[in-house]
Amino acid sequence: MLKIIISGCNGHMGRVVETLCANDLAVEVCAGFDILGTSDREFPVYTSPAQFTSEADAIIDFSSPAALDGLLEFAKTRKIPLILATTGYAPDQEAQVGAAALEVPIFRSANMSLGINVLLELVKKAASVLGGSYDIEIVERHHRRKVDAPSGTALMIANAAAQSCGHKTEYVYERHSTRSPRDKKEIGISAVRGGTIVGEHEIIFAGHDEIMEIKHTALSREIFAQGALEAAKFISGVEKPGLYDMSYLVK
Repeated sequence: MLKIIISGCNGHMGRVVETLCANDLAVEVCAGFDILGTSDREFPVYTSPAQFTSEADAIIDFSSPAALDGLLEFAKTRKIPLILATTGYAPDQEAQVGAAALEVPIFRSANMSLGINVLLELVKKAASVLGGSYDIEIVERHHRRKVDAPSGTALMIANAAAQSCGHKTEYVYERHSTRSPRDKKEIGISAVRGGTIVGEHEIIFAGHDEIMEIKHTALSREIFAQGALEAAKFISGVEKPGLYDMSYLVK
């Protein structure tokens, strides 16, 4: 049986992961990490990863960027594969993740949805064909509590388009400070926050007298938790250190 640690177990996503694990006979939650601690769970919860001394096959993290240092040190010391599903990392933290992946397998994705990662492949194809003559705009919508903007997924989509469009690009966030016509090299990224929107990402390819749109809508957070659980099953069998992503699951 696969033994999972849930980092951020008291958060909404942590509890969704817990529910999925409870319904999966091949998986057991052996511990949780959360700065608040708790005593109302069926597994022990530690306020610091260093307090955990038992065995585990993988760690699923849906906490916050503030927890990264402790998680990376724990994963490296114990050689336990780590699934990072948290967004909002600073550039220096991204570098830390890359360095840690030289010592332990790390599965990193700003979006754990299988659908979003298929969408990325569609965006790459569309950008390679249309990117030279079509304007690319990305609009993302999330609930009012989401802290980072634009979303990590919007940036993933922008990067996919930029890598495939065949010319130099520049990201423009909103347009309120721009008083000039749109430049060909721009990829526009807009963020909307409100209500209980789980997550919507829309990519617009606007050409002369023609518009193509690709859109993904998340109807529940369960799709992200399920993707993280599939990532845990995958990476628990990986022995070679390295940085892995959803492309390993959607091949």
